Amino acid sequence: MSALSSLYPQPLWQWFAQICAIPHPSKHEQALSLHIQHWARDKGLTVVEDKVGNLIIKKPATPGFEKRKVVVIQAHLDMVPQKNADKVHDFATDPIEAYVDGDWVKARGTTLGADNGIGMASALAILGSDDIQHGPLEVLLTVDEEAGMTGAFGVESGMLDAEILINTDSEQEGEIYMGCAGGVDAEFTVPVQWQAAATGVIAVDLSLTGLKGGHSGVNIHLGRGNANKLLARFLADHAVGLELAIAGFNGGSLRNAIPREATVSLTVPAAKLSQLQQAVAEFEALLQFELAAVEPALKLSLAEVVTPIQVLTAATQHTLIHLLNLCPNGVMRMSDEVAGVTETSLNMGVISTKDQSISVLCLIRSLIDSGREQVESMLTSLAQLSGAAVKFSGAYPGWKPNPDSAVMAIVRNTYQDIYHKEPVIMVIHAGLECGLFKKPYPDMDMVSIGPTIRFPHGPDEMVNITTVGQYWELLLAVLERIPERA
Repeated sequence: MSALSSLYPQPLWQWFAQICAIPHPSKHEQALSLHIQHWARDKGLTVVEDKVGNLIIKKPATPGFEKRKVVVIQAHLDMVPQKNADKVHDFATDPIEAYVDGDWVKARGTTLGADNGIGMASALAILGSDDIQHGPLEVLLTVDEEAGMTGAFGVESGMLDAEILINTDSEQEGEIYMGCAGGVDAEFTVPVQWQAAATGVIAVDLSLTGLKGGHSGVNIHLGRGNANKLLARFLADHAVGLELAIAGFNGGSLRNAIPREATVSLTVPAAKLSQLQQAVAEFEALLQFELAAVEPALKLSLAEVVTPIQVLTAATQHTLIHLLNLCPNGVMRMSDEVAGVTETSLNMGVISTKDQSISVLCLIRSLIDSGREQVESMLTSLAQLSGAAVKFSGAYPGWKPNPDSAVMAIVRNTYQDIYHKEPVIMVIHAGLECGLFKKPYPDMDMVSIGPTIRFPHGPDEMVNITTVGQYWELLLAVLERIPERA
């Protein structure tokens, strides 16, 4: 952590080192929240924790800037907890092991939490500074963004005085975001019936590992493998011919992360074990050929395990395999209005086997409500055909782009003045919280910026050090240029 604290800009990186040291996965942000509250009160700042756990910290303007419009800098407190299979790490108790690798900061075997820890660190560094010029300032730190946007849903009118919001959750230096996708969770429930495992069988776990995974919005167009879908494909091709019986299917861990790993527990007649081994080897070779450019570390493995007491009945297994194989996944449509941006997508994020049912949790994203609704309709039809149930929950709106945004113009012009090049004005296929803030604050002018973060929501996550400095310089320069209130 000492290596982080010496990076530029030091105040930001010193805060990020503290953030890494305090566990803060989604729904477990309280320790970090209390640390920040104690620090802010010691600094004489006004701190409020609302009923859902969001923090609002207010700082007066620096001398000469008292008449400027009030600005709120916004970030979220939580991080995505993802780790490699061989990494021993408890996100609820263990610190993130961040380290410097050239011009990047990475974590050892886990997500880094630069999403949105860098943005949070920048806001706290500004609050703690005595020599950064700014008008009246508010910092909003929301909870549970990654697992359901609970904090953003809980933001109420009257909590903030700001006319301008700067969201810090973007992940590409040189891009300014003025819009984002909305989304909704979709959960299939497959009723389960069990039967006794047959005699004369061998039990195995078939596991797919080594995939890159990543953010189910930002990375969905890259063609990366989805471990759940790929194992379902294998079962659809081989379950009947090899007389496979499923004892359990578990894959992925978050609905907003592309699944990197999945395991299906099977029984196979002893006489067909060699055929299964050959089929697995052939399927692994096929996937390595098809996905060579995007998944070079892909691996399929078989491991013998203790024979289970029960397996799925033939009818339950038939429903499960064909639902998983048929369920759409990935990019559904690219945007016509914003070149290169995904309009609508679906991620089959988590499969979990329970005593009475098997749950399949997906996340639908779309820039337009009708795109989201179309996918909801498709999944409803799939559920009706398969005999499964599907429910939709946690819908959140997109952030409609405003090409006339005054703060976007300030950020764009400031960037051009500093770096002598035009930034790219973007709409992101991800669920920034700005869309939810528009409900209690419909007139608030919003923009989103950030440094370059690669592979968020996966253990390969990294943040570029140079761009953190650029993001910091841009943020401070924008604060200086905020106009006076009318």
